[in-house]
Amino acid sequence: MSQVTRIVHRRANVGYETQYEELARGMLEASSKSKGYRFSTLIPPRVEGEEFHIVQVFATQADLDEWRQSDVSHEWHERLKQVSDHQPEYRIFNTEDLWFSATGLALPPKPPARWRMAFVIWMGIFPTASFYVYFLFPWLADIPFLLKMFIATVLIVPTMYFGILPHLLRWMSWFLKR
Repeated sequence: MSQVTRIVHRRANVGYETQYEELARGMLEASSKSKGYRFSTLIPPRVEGEEFHIVQVFATQADLDEWRQSDVSHEWHERLKQVSDHQPEYRIFNTEDLWFSATGLALPPKPPARWRMAFVIWMGIFPTASFYVYFLFPWLADIPFLLKMFIATVLIVPTMYFGILPHLLRWMSWFLKR
């Protein structure tokens, strides 16, 4: 079996960064007494408001699991909750994969701001819905409103999802990545 590396990303509550760092270092000290412990480090944020990063290396996945499930680990996590309301993000790697993979530590891309995504979707929905309403509703004038809306949405959603949105996302990528 090969070593495993666990990387934890977590943000401290505003004003509690120093306490979070002290507690995280205490937890790493406690984890150093666990079976299979190899190495750990704490990487503080570069600027205020960013996440702390904790790197822990254990001999095997079983050793890491034993630490994670220990009473000592649970006690430290309860202490950390007092200075961080944010859920930690855990990533576990085979340590050798990190050394030999250029993308081993690459973080997933940050999703665009929700309001930006909503605006881009609106840019596709408005003309698509307008087109169908203008050309389709005169043909459906004699049927009940809900049935008319059902037919319209059955046409609008696939047109938007498969036809319009992929192009819009590509064309507006500059706006979404800001």
